[in-house]
Amino acid sequence: MTLFGYRIPMMAALLVWCVAWEIVGRLELLLLFPPLSRVIVAMGDVVTSRSFAEAAWITLYSYAWGMALAIVCGIALGVLMGRVRAADRLLNMWVNMFLSAPLSALVPVIMILLGIGTTTVIATVFMFAVWIIALDTRAGVMNVPRSLVEMAASFGASRWQTTTRILLLAALPEILAGVRLGFIRGVKGVVIGQLLVSIIGVGALFTIYSNNFLMEHFWALTLMLFVFALTVGEILARIEARIDYYAGERS
Repeated sequence: MTLFGYRIPMMAALLVWCVAWEIVGRLELLLLFPPLSRVIVAMGDVVTSRSFAEAAWITLYSYAWGMALAIVCGIALGVLMGRVRAADRLLNMWVNMFLSAPLSALVPVIMILLGIGTTTVIATVFMFAVWIIALDTRAGVMNVPRSLVEMAASFGASRWQTTTRILLLAALPEILAGVRLGFIRGVKGVVIGQLLVSIIGVGALFTIYSNNFLMEHFWALTLMLFVFALTVGEILARIEARIDYYAGERS
């Protein structure tokens, strides 16, 4: 972006929002928005508290298990839809429906089935992430040139070898794109799951901070979750950029 002939870095927009937040907080225009400087100071109190360490462990545990299940099931489902036309016709509508549906409304149903605890949060993370991974994997598998599959068959490759050594590698850019989006959606899932369960992890902390009107701590925890999601997304984006040559090999 350029302004009056000068190149403005992308971080300038973030600095503008930070300054605006600080001004609104200082003027006390909104009680729910304390100054950003006080929120940053509160981060130290949040991070060093014993409750945060316990909440972070529970949250990361639920997030890791939910994402691991989502990646395995999403890739398997995407490959099935991309390879078997009958499965694609049967499942495509449902996968798209779950991707666009308000999944938060299903968390109470999962809570009834699985109980109040970590299992419900893991299921929520899985539900938020698996569909986008499946659709992107399907798109990648369907875009693999037929000539590569025919070449593998001509060399006597089995169906398993064709899938693991040809299809998955050739579709890797789309698969990683889906995984990256799934990781970001998984953060939303773990927070929503714990908020609705509201007795474990960061959901419990959000409830405590809001009920006691500790808005500095509330927004400090929110910012940390944003940073976590952006960091994970950026790491996966860099990995995705490194293996983009697979897409070039397909064309």
